[in-house]
This record gives sequence, structure tokens and C-alpha cells, in this order.
Amino acid sequence: MTDQMTLDEKLERFSVLRDTIEGLRAEKDALGEEIKEAMLKGAKPECDLYRADLRATRTALYPVDRFRETYGDAATFEVSKVDNKRVKELVSAGDLDGEKLKDIVTYQVRHALYLVAKTQEEAV
Repeated sequence: MTDQMTLDEKLERFSVLRDTIEGLRAEKDALGEEIKEAMLKGAKPECDLYRADLRATRTALYPVDRFRETYGDAATFEVSKVDNKRVKELVSAGDLDGEKLKDIVTYQVRHALYLVAKTQEEAV
């Protein structure tokens, strides 16, 4: 089917699918949160095809200070990662000099397909 479509038609179909999926995902996420909240209070929801089951997952966290005490500076540095969001917060708070960051920043380039509504004007 898509082999016979023009590129503009493919873009049109892509945009319709994206908008549909995003709407469904938002609705699914909201319903999921409501269901989880009710289940944490003891509810046991079921429908014709499914019974809800709430499972907990655990994520290991290693406090930096304790990791450093146990393994030392070199190992801590080796496994550490700078949190971009936290860096921005520290710059905003005045705890980091934002000008110095310009000297050390590198960028990773990825390409993502974005849709821009024709009614929007985009500054170039």
C-alpha cells in the first residue's frame, strides 16, 4: 500500500498515526495511573479478558558518597555520569558558572522526524 503513495501522502498518514498513537498513549497512561492508585488501596479490577495485577519493580541506586567510600575516587569517576538537567538547575541557581560550560560541552546529534502544523510559524 505505501509503495504506491507519494511522499506527501506518506507524511499525511504518518502524522495521522502519530497523533492517534499519542492520544491513545496519554489516555492509556492516565487510566493506568488511576487503576494503580485504586489497586494500591486494595481494589482488584477485572474485565472480560483481563485481570489487573500490580507488580513492583526495583531499581538499584548507589549513593555516591557510600560508593566512593567503598570503591574509591577512580571507580566512582569511572561509573559516574553528569546529569544534564541537574547541571541546568545548578546554573540557574548560580552554583555553576554557565560560561565555563560552553568550553567543555559536546553535542550528540540524532535525527528525529517532527511534524510542524502548517498554521504554526517557525522562526528559523
